Amino acid sequence: MKRTFFFALILVALAATANLPAAAQRRDSTLTGVVLGLDGKPVANASVTYQSGGGTAPHVTHTDAKGHFSAVKLRADIYNVRASSQGVYSAWEKNVNVRPGQTKVLTLRLTHPKDAPVAPPATQP
Repeated sequence: MKRTFFFALILVALAATANLPAAAQRRDSTLTGVVLGLDGKPVANASVTYQSGGGTAPHVTHTDAKGHFSAVKLRADIYNVRASSQGVYSAWEKNVNVRPGQTKVLTLRLTHPKDAPVAPPATQP
């Protein structure tokens, strides 16, 4: 009984992936680039968050000593990408289209403090 169930489960999984285009099954795309700080210099150990535009769980990688990052073995998809370091964030790079086998290069600039003070309302004279 267990063998029959296991065999049926394998057949269902194979049938589900057989209908997907080959490009959607491959994981040979890469997101790479550099994170620049407020001073325009590369930022070591910055966090780079990326997730598919379809809303899958976010993933994180970190920059090296020269501010470079890489996310490898990705599926071809549309991604949203953002960097952060010590409470400062880059804007979201939205709809980054990564094609099968492609290496997409980004430059992320840290510009937005996490807890930026809100300007007080203007006073009337």
